[in-house]
Formats: sequence, structure tokens, C-alpha cells
Amino acid sequence: MRITAIEDLHCNAGWRDFAFLKISADNGLVGWSEYMESYGSQGLSEVIRRLGSRLIGADPRPVERHVAFLHGVTRQAPGGVNQQAIAALENALVDLKAKALGVPVYELLGGPIRDRLRLYWSHCGSYRALYGEQFRAWTGAAPIRSLDDVAAQGAEVARSGFKGLKTNIMRFDGGTPGLHMPGFNAPFAPDLPVDRDLVAGLHAQMAAFARGAGPGVGLHLDLNFNFRTEGYIRIAQALEEFDLVWLEVDSYDPAALAEIRRCSRTRIASCESLFGRRQFRPFFEHRSVDVAIIDVPWNGILESMKIAAMAEAYEVNVAPHNFNGHLGTLMSAHFCAAIPNFRVMEVDVDEVPWKDALVSAPPVVEGGELLIPTGAGWGAEVNEEMVRAHPPAGRVWS
Repeated sequence: MRITAIEDLHCNAGWRDFAFLKISADNGLVGWSEYMESYGSQGLSEVIRRLGSRLIGADPRPVERHVAFLHGVTRQAPGGVNQQAIAALENALVDLKAKALGVPVYELLGGPIRDRLRLYWSHCGSYRALYGEQFRAWTGAAPIRSLDDVAAQGAEVARSGFKGLKTNIMRFDGGTPGLHMPGFNAPFAPDLPVDRDLVAGLHAQMAAFARGAGPGVGLHLDLNFNFRTEGYIRIAQALEEFDLVWLEVDSYDPAALAEIRRCSRTRIASCESLFGRRQFRPFFEHRSVDVAIIDVPWNGILESMKIAAMAEAYEVNVAPHNFNGHLGTLMSAHFCAAIPNFRVMEVDVDEVPWKDALVSAPPVVEGGELLIPTGAGWGAEVNEEMVRAHPPAGRVWS
């Protein structure tokens, strides 16, 4: 069994593009992975092509050997786009190996601990507020333009059976409603300011979600990279009354994150932008998080399992960072099924109408829970004809 070709495919998904990696073998089997290029990783496909060319002609099954080799040839520039490229190759190789053995990926990871996964509705209202009527054109979802719309979105989540939702910072205090994302330069404000009106508006937003969703839906709030330590503490303290499932904070400073956690009763989740055990370790040593978020497409599923095992040693539960399409969701589902310290899984619900047709077997969700897939590999193939029917728009999130 030898690798004959490595290809990347891309398709339009409304406000973003989906990216897939295909590794073909000489026995007719194909391994797939999904990766994300349109969120801060421009040029990732070219890095994948260059690194992947080194694997042509190799037996795909010794995955750890190939991953170690690729880490070696990128040793002087670890992490970042190099890591994401290695992860995309690793994930497709794992899918190919599982198919060769005729088993689901989670069987390679020790077998499933659970067959249903708790879900929360991610980016709840966020893109509806950011893109407005354009988002309705993409997905059919009504835009959010007021706090009443926020409450209505919360009620929609409750009716759908989800027991949790996660949102971002919306602004309704002048002009066109949108998101507050200075950490991603939208708007450009490198000082990452926090003021009284912003805190009051965020409090009102979470109150509206709580009113609409009711007590059966847990609230998560993602603050991203949008503040510095002082701002995160201020918001964590201001929102204590909502008993959030977690406040999500992006930080590369484990000591600062630990200080935020100590200064409030609000639970803290973080680490989604970290790569590998070496970057995660100081966050566990500093007791920086209540929940560690691990991105399977960025780290690779084998490395993600090792990070989860490290988290287990520190009595920390983990959750996947999953803002991908259906294949990415299935990849994260295999990870969640096989780890003991699973907390909850993220999933995007508002999507383009052709999303289900992009894979042969979309994830099955019942009562706000995902049923783990049972087919070989990830449990689904990418529908190449449908991918090509929706050529990428070249959009970069902003």
C-alpha cells in the first residue's frame, strides 16, 4: 500500500470556504481530512502541498513515523501554519489507515467510551448579527438586529433540543449592529479597550439569551483575543450572576489566564489556539483553565489524544474547538468518543443549505446530542462532485 497522490479541494460555504485534503493510495482507498485556511492561515494549502510531496510513494500506515519526520523537517519553524499542515496530513493518514483496517478511527484510539456526545450551539447569533441580510441569503436564518432578536435566538436553541449555546460580543449601541472583535482588527483597536458601555451591553446581551433560552440551556461566552487581562477580569466579574458554563478567553500567557480565573467565580475555558503538548503544559501547570479546548484539525487527532491525556493528569476536562464543516465535526467526534475527560462538543448550526450534501453521511444529531459515527475511518466520504459544484469564493473572515 503506497501513497499515489495528495490533493486539496475547496468549496464555498457562505461567509467562509471549506477546505479538504485527499490522500489516495494504490489500492483504491482514500483518506480525507478537513482543515481551515480562511481564518488566519492564508497559504496553508501550499504548505500542505510542499510537505505532502515528501510522502508520495510511502506506505501511509506508519502515521507516527510520518508525523515525526514532518516535524523534523520543520523544526526551525514549529507551530502555526506548519503545524496545521502536518495535522491535516496526519488526520487524512489516520482516516486512510482506519479504512485499510475496516474500523472507525476511534477503534485505533482505544475504542469509544461513549456513543453520544453533548453538544452546544456555537456562534449563536454571532454571524446573524455580523452579516445581517447577507447571512439570511446564505443560510435562510433571520438576522439579529436587537436584544429582542437575541432572546428569540435563545428560544430557538431551546426548541431545537440543545442544552447549551455559545455566543460572541454583539454591539447594538449605534450604527449597524455587529460584533466587537478588536483582537482580530474588527474594528482596528490594538489597545483592546474595555469601557462601561461595552460591559453593560454585554450584560444585556447575556440577559436576553438567558430570558429566551430559559434555565435548561447553559450559556457560554467567547471573548476571543479582544481584551487584555484587566478587561477579561472586569467582564468575568460583571457576568457572575449568569453562572456561565464557561467564559472563553484566548491568551498566550498562562499566568495571566490563571489570574483571571482566580479573580472571579466564572469558569474559564481556553487553549484553542495552542499547538502541541509543549504549548499546553504551562497552562496546566499554572492551573489556568477549568476546561482546555483542543483543536483536532490544527493539532492532529493523535497529538490531540496526547494533550487530552496530559489534561487528565491535571484533573482538567477538555472540549474540541470545532468550527468546521461536517467532516471536521466527525473528526472531533472520534476524539470526543475516545477520551475519558470529555466536557462538551461545539457545533455550528447556521450553515449553507448544501452543507449536508458535501459528505456521504452527515453527523446525526438527536436531542442536542451527536451520535458517534460507525463506518470505517471518519465514517463519511467527501462528495467531490458537490464540492466542485460550489467553487470557493476566496472569502477571509473579518
